[in-house]
Amino acid sequence: MTSLSAVATPAISRLVPPPPMSIDMSSPLPSLVGVSRNTAAAKQKAVVVMGATGTGKTRLAVDLALRFGGEVINADKMQLYDGLDVATNKATDAERAGVPHHLIGVVPCPDDAFTAGDFRRHASLAARAVASRGALPVIAGGSNSYIEELVDGDRRAFREVFDVCFLWVDVDCSRGVWRAIGVPELDEYVSACDAGGDGVEEAERARMLDIAVEEIKANTRRLSCRQRAKILRLERMWRVRRVDATEAFRRSGDDADEAWERLVAAPSIDIVRSFLHGDFAATTADRSSVENTTTPAPAASLIPMFALAAAGAGV
Repeated sequence: MTSLSAVATPAISRLVPPPPMSIDMSSPLPSLVGVSRNTAAAKQKAVVVMGATGTGKTRLAVDLALRFGGEVINADKMQLYDGLDVATNKATDAERAGVPHHLIGVVPCPDDAFTAGDFRRHASLAARAVASRGALPVIAGGSNSYIEELVDGDRRAFREVFDVCFLWVDVDCSRGVWRAIGVPELDEYVSACDAGGDGVEEAERARMLDIAVEEIKANTRRLSCRQRAKILRLERMWRVRRVDATEAFRRSGDDADEAWERLVAAPSIDIVRSFLHGDFAATTADRSSVENTTTPAPAASLIPMFALAAAGAGV
């Protein structure tokens, strides 16, 4: 049997130094307007993975990066900030599977404002650096206002340098692992726990936790609906390829991984392969065809995420 390391290693062209630990918000960045006036044929390639919270954007981004020798650029505004790794659902080392990730935890102070324009400038430079190493920039995150600013802002300077393939990982609103930041909702409960038993009974703390959990679920569903509405608007502006991950969330264990590979990873890999090799227009003219794709990619092109996580954990 071929080992995981033997399968995974050739997928990444090279490992690179990690991104800087922080961003100096006082340092101006150069504009990319007019940086490149290349023809479309000479442009670099980039992939954007969009989707509401908890739909598997990071997983698909890593799948694609492993398959095509890419590096992931974070487009989630909360994950830009240092700290709160669990609360903001930052990918663990095992989940990153050796793929370099950029713009995660790089803003040191939670009080620092990081505007869409800030993201456009930093993400553009990160994408150019990734491409200069011969790797594929895979931009993934749920902050669609950031993605829109990156792609269409600053007089569409990003499009002068990159051709972009847009993928939308979609899940029914009633399904999925709904996750939220949870910090404001849990504030009262955490404060009560920090106070120990002083004036707060165990039953009351349990009630406060139940209320906080329900608020997190409700707020996350509302966030998901807002994100999905923004993506629907962007879909009308860009050629966005939708892949339906609902079935993968309906299942569990190995069945869920099989459904993800067959219904999400495989069609997405086919789309990006066509995009990179120049026959993108011919093979993706019908948006609906992506949603109904059931033919898996060759086995060697897919690396199950549960197996990668186990390898990263030393299992």
